[in-house]
Amino acid sequence: MAVHLQSSLFDQEDEVGLRPLDGLRRTDLGHGAWIDVLPQWLTGADALFEELARGVEWRAEQRVMYERVVEVPRLLSFFGAHDPLPHPKLDEARSALSAYYAAELGEPFTTAGLCYYRDGQDSVAWHGDAIGRGRREDTMVAIISLGAPRHLALRPRRPGPTPVHKPLGHGDLIVMGGSCQRSWEHAIPKTARPVGPRISVQFRPHDVR
Repeated sequence: MAVHLQSSLFDQEDEVGLRPLDGLRRTDLGHGAWIDVLPQWLTGADALFEELARGVEWRAEQRVMYERVVEVPRLLSFFGAHDPLPHPKLDEARSALSAYYAAELGEPFTTAGLCYYRDGQDSVAWHGDAIGRGRREDTMVAIISLGAPRHLALRPRRPGPTPVHKPLGHGDLIVMGGSCQRSWEHAIPKTARPVGPRISVQFRPHDVR
């Protein structure tokens, strides 16, 4: 698969690593939801992007929408609790997040979903990760963003709080917690601007999709 990523001027490290998580900063979104953000948590993110873009077995999916079959506008790969992850640093990242949030989450992150946004026309529509326990329980979804920055947009399901837009890329980490999957929706909107490719890695607990 051809990859055309413009490297970050701020991440010139070839070795993939993790910074301490004590730099996380929390924002209260309202309605019981919050996000934690840590820019450039993962160093050497562009090198990891290149490895994943070429080495992961990506698949295209189709879905039925409005009584017709449409292409899902991004490529996907999913790793269950017992599947080996495609890079050892992803195992390390999942373990670090599980340890950091152990007291608050009460369980480890177990699965990893990967999405490949090839250009600005690849996207994900407004949704909450509410298949399974996320529909009825507070939970967490942790996302590492690799490659070119894209805006993660968040909006409340009920009027009140102000929508949020976070540009994420080049190793940035965002964790959506509390009631976020029930009381808020998130999306990666399409853009007409020329943007490079992006991979997101989403860590979730058991039975949250």
